[in-house]
Amino acid sequence: MQPAYEVFAIRYATMSPRTPHMNFMTPDPHETAASDLDYFVWLIRGGSGDILVDTGFNEAAAKQRSRKLTRNPVDALAAFGVRADDIRDVIVTHLHYDHAGNLDRFPNARFHLQDREMSYATGRCMCHGPLRHPFSVEDVTLMVRHVYGERVVFHAGDGEVAPGVTLHHVGGHSDGLQVVRVPTARGPVVLASDAAHYYANMHRKNPFPIIYNLGDMIEGWARAERLAGHVDRVIPGHDPLVRELYRCVDGRADAYALHEAPARSFAT
Repeated sequence: MQPAYEVFAIRYATMSPRTPHMNFMTPDPHETAASDLDYFVWLIRGGSGDILVDTGFNEAAAKQRSRKLTRNPVDALAAFGVRADDIRDVIVTHLHYDHAGNLDRFPNARFHLQDREMSYATGRCMCHGPLRHPFSVEDVTLMVRHVYGERVVFHAGDGEVAPGVTLHHVGGHSDGLQVVRVPTARGPVVLASDAAHYYANMHRKNPFPIIYNLGDMIEGWARAERLAGHVDRVIPGHDPLVRELYRCVDGRADAYALHEAPARSFAT
């Protein structure tokens, strides 16, 4: 029988204010304001140990990019009772600065990454400013060092990190972007990461405007929903609505229980 895991979204930073053109490729001309951007890492609990999905960014990156860092994700995890030294597996959905910082703070972890993401982040596309802007050369370089230290597990398409916890390449936002499917008591939950920043990107079919491949992004929404089996079990990467829909289980850590049913449904 497949194990059921607990899944928590832990918010560590925000960006405000935002305008609609920052959140949608084709913004509604009647809208003048837009949702803030929340930044999360995700913790999967169960089985033989905790699994972390993404590692966030640090104070230096927050200052460089004018983001409000509430607390370093490592400190947020500590407030939730999880020591960085105890993490053995980290899934990196993609190598953008807000998902792949703090790679030096998990000394005992191995990092799960798509082949295509490493190729993309170190290849010819990084010669172009608009494509390399979401990356930090320091983060990418550190991941290369982890490769040489034999601490990176590469995946090509679908993969499995723990029994039932699977990875699925979707691309779109970044060439090697992967989503994570986790079996829970309410059914499979898909951590979509930046396959969709907001619920509205998926439900309005209106992409977030940082894109490598538009076709892959649109196909990725459908694949995430198929993997979850229900639209309510697809969790976007940056939507403040997550904090409204899911129960806060720890105010100090700003952690929300995604394995529990949401307060309301997005199903139509």
